[in-house]
Amino acid sequence: MAAAAVAGSLTAHDRRILTALNTGASSLSFVGSGFIVLCYCLFKELRKFSFKLVFFLALSDMLCSFFSIVGDPSKGFFCSAQGYSTHFFCVASFLWTTTIAFTLHRTVVQHKTDVEDLEAMFHLYVWGTSLVVTVVRSFGNDHRHLGVWCWTQTGRTGKAVHFITFYAPLWGAILYNGFTYFQVIRMLNNATRVAVGMSDRAYQFDMKALNRWGYYPLILIGSWAFGTINRIHDFIEPGHKIFWLTFLDVGTAALMVNCNDHIFVLFFFGLSFTEICV
Repeated sequence: MAAAAVAGSLTAHDRRILTALNTGASSLSFVGSGFIVLCYCLFKELRKFSFKLVFFLALSDMLCSFFSIVGDPSKGFFCSAQGYSTHFFCVASFLWTTTIAFTLHRTVVQHKTDVEDLEAMFHLYVWGTSLVVTVVRSFGNDHRHLGVWCWTQTGRTGKAVHFITFYAPLWGAILYNGFTYFQVIRMLNNATRVAVGMSDRAYQFDMKALNRWGYYPLILIGSWAFGTINRIHDFIEPGHKIFWLTFLDVGTAALMVNCNDHIFVLFFFGLSFTEICV
């Protein structure tokens, strides 16, 4: 995804380096996400609602990484298909993180037990929104095959649409997740203090594990901060590409594409998540 906007003034040697970086980092993300998808399919005890959300997050991440690995497809249909598919699944991936945040907030803060009934709405929200922004992104986009990546925006209109249809919802998701996790952690901290005062060990939570949830928005920020800065710089100075910024953009976005580390943390510390939400 981050690699899609890189071309122009970069040399052929620079593009080869970025291609290798993108392929290597995306491959790691693909393997990691694929492992989680495989575990969900193999172990029936994981097929609870909370893990189902993690599964769809990992599945979207895996497909986003896969289409990023495709690399240098031929011009025409396959090139456009790569661009559309990568954008769709990358957006879907970070939107699934908001459904997990919503589930935690509704269960812990609002004390609702109807989250499983909202699964159909989650799918409509994630896949529907991803489809809409992917279609909208085609407007004002110059479908060219520059260098080694597809879907390179060469005009200001295409770059603006790219920013609106990807980075705007991305940072909206980051802000929402941060606000939601803050409320969830504060609520559980209060509940733990009350339980400690009452010496009721049954209602004491592992706050060390719970506080890790607060790092999830930071992981998304770390994954896409350089990409956002690079897009803004490219819009302001389209004829001047900064290699080291592009390198960090491609590396962080591909290695942790759409919060791959977030998936691992949710999965391996999923016991606490499941105990609270199910």
